[in-house]
Amino acid sequence: MGEPLVLTFDIGTQSIRAMLCNKEGNFPAFVQLCYEKPYISDEAGRAEQEPDFYYNMLCKASLQLKEKAGDLFADIKAVTVTTIRDSLLCLDKDKKPLRNMILWLDRREAGGNLPAGMAKKFAFEYAGMMETAKMQYSAAFCNWIKENEPHVYRRTDKFVLLPTYINYLLTGSLRDCAANQIGHIPLDYKARKWMAANDMTRCVFDIPESKLCRLVKSGSTIGNITEEAAAQTGIPAGLPLIATGSDKGCETLGLSVHKAGKAALSFGTSATVQFATQKYYEPQQFLPAYPAVMNDTWNPEIQIFFGYAMLRWFISQFAQEEAREAAEKGIAPEEILNAHLNDVPAGCDGLIVQPYWEPGVAVPLAKGTMTGFTSMHTKYHMYRAIVEGINFSLMEGLRLMEKRSKTKIRELFIAGGGSQNDTICQITADMFGLPVKRIHTHEASALGSSMVAFVSLKEFKNYEKAIASMVHVQDTFEPNMKVNARYEDIYENVYTKLYPRLLPVFKGMKKNGGIKNEHKTVQRL
Repeated sequence: MGEPLVLTFDIGTQSIRAMLCNKEGNFPAFVQLCYEKPYISDEAGRAEQEPDFYYNMLCKASLQLKEKAGDLFADIKAVTVTTIRDSLLCLDKDKKPLRNMILWLDRREAGGNLPAGMAKKFAFEYAGMMETAKMQYSAAFCNWIKENEPHVYRRTDKFVLLPTYINYLLTGSLRDCAANQIGHIPLDYKARKWMAANDMTRCVFDIPESKLCRLVKSGSTIGNITEEAAAQTGIPAGLPLIATGSDKGCETLGLSVHKAGKAALSFGTSATVQFATQKYYEPQQFLPAYPAVMNDTWNPEIQIFFGYAMLRWFISQFAQEEAREAAEKGIAPEEILNAHLNDVPAGCDGLIVQPYWEPGVAVPLAKGTMTGFTSMHTKYHMYRAIVEGINFSLMEGLRLMEKRSKTKIRELFIAGGGSQNDTICQITADMFGLPVKRIHTHEASALGSSMVAFVSLKEFKNYEKAIASMVHVQDTFEPNMKVNARYEDIYENVYTKLYPRLLPVFKGMKKNGGIKNEHKTVQRL
């Protein structure tokens, strides 16, 4: 027998990764499978997937990993799964899916009125919550199903998120942890349990508790791999499946952000800044702190829903030449565009982006803007301005969370596709005025998920010991404070003034039908 290993599956929007992780935080065997069709869209703005798609991909990846790993599979001590958030599935009384899964990318909206009595509506109005309440009611998939597919709603015995369904298929147990319940479902984030029936905001997505899964603590055993699942995946039957948390939560832990003074930046399809705190607080008014993977901790988060996906949008609209060149060279178009980032000075010669391609809870009327165009600006200015605009928004979120939590962030840990580029990391350090640290692996979500299993198995006494052994800083990008002073001036005197000045314009757009409620970030009111 060799060193103990954890088998971890990281189910993403574009691909699935299966890997074996050891106690040093390395992956002796790894398989990644990209989806040929990441989602099904039969109508503009829709994003669904077949119910068993992700499990079938997990089986395929697991079998390939077993063939690649050989005898290492005998050293697996536990299994973990971490997945994308806010992707809903309806199950009947036999736990069979009733329709396709609706993914977090989906923009459909419930059209009915918020089902709240006069007293609650008055309370929402008094607290300035009404627009947010309406937005979240519309964004909840369960409400859309109730209005548009009542036959499905009536037959639904359980509303579950993706990780809960994967747990069931692997173990036969329909249980999950609170750290995985990040979605438009009635979770009391602070208490880590389902909302009470009389909760003020239960009316926003009022799924009865009997139609929700049983909650357990992160680090507990969901169940054991069944004989059926073992035959489908190649995983030894009887191994424990350990509850961990969502991909973002596991990523934050995997970056070693587990206490005050650190923040995690994620430059993925959506861009986020997360803290870890043992004191619950709302990062913004009406926005909850999510249950962290560590059971005594929460992850306050600010999210830019359409984060580094904005670069994909830019490429499709303005960089066809670079896309063709990249295809010929067999590389990603971003590699070509990133090489031009340093051709443009800090501040992009006055071009500023507000990255509200999707609105947020604090700016529900917002739309994205590019402001300050002159004839000297090029597409490379636009590209860098998007990168800077995302960072300006995350800076705003970080400073708000520092103020609300009365803590000071001293170092940033970075992950996600955008973090793989050194220039983007240096721009980030210069903008925030803080050291930006990149760890030894791009698989921070899987690392955090595996860490939970090792702690649960008593291979480490606690998370401090696990982090010391498994997380290794590979690169540190120190800020250029002269450049930071330039960014601070732009932030204070330009960026923060744009939204208030443009708000009357956005209100006019809404009045004339120019803004739809497309926001899908999870919020508690």
